[in-house]
Amino acid sequence: MNKKIVIINGPNLNLLGKREDEIYGKATLEDIKKQCEEIGEKIDLKVDFFQSNNEGEIINKIQDVDTKYDGLIINPAAFTHSSIAILDALRAIKKPKIEIHLSNIYSREEYRKKSITSEGVDGLICGFGQNSYILGIEAINKLIYN
Repeated sequence: MNKKIVIINGPNLNLLGKREDEIYGKATLEDIKKQCEEIGEKIDLKVDFFQSNNEGEIINKIQDVDTKYDGLIINPAAFTHSSIAILDALRAIKKPKIEIHLSNIYSREEYRKKSITSEGVDGLICGFGQNSYILGIEAINKLIYN
């Protein structure tokens, strides 16, 4: 595989399949990881998967992107609406970046309608459930090869 991306998942996404399935679906994060790895194999793209409930660990992983990866997909989860530190880390890297969300953040509570972190990425995909990850992989692949 020639190219390598990382998919970073933020807080509480490790609880997928156990929480609010009417919003986030029934798939677990492990289910999504396997699906992403399979899609990556089909298009010759190595997919690393990372999840943390810790903002600092997420920032450290973002800072690795320029030297270890060809692109980044991030689901910052609740940090989407509050983390200027993650935004600053995203702005600092030069590789292609896409933000994704399982739910449509613009059809939810008022405080979820503002994505601070999206200001530091090339594009945003939301509202397609676990397919948001697949769409993100397809989009980042196009950004990498353009």
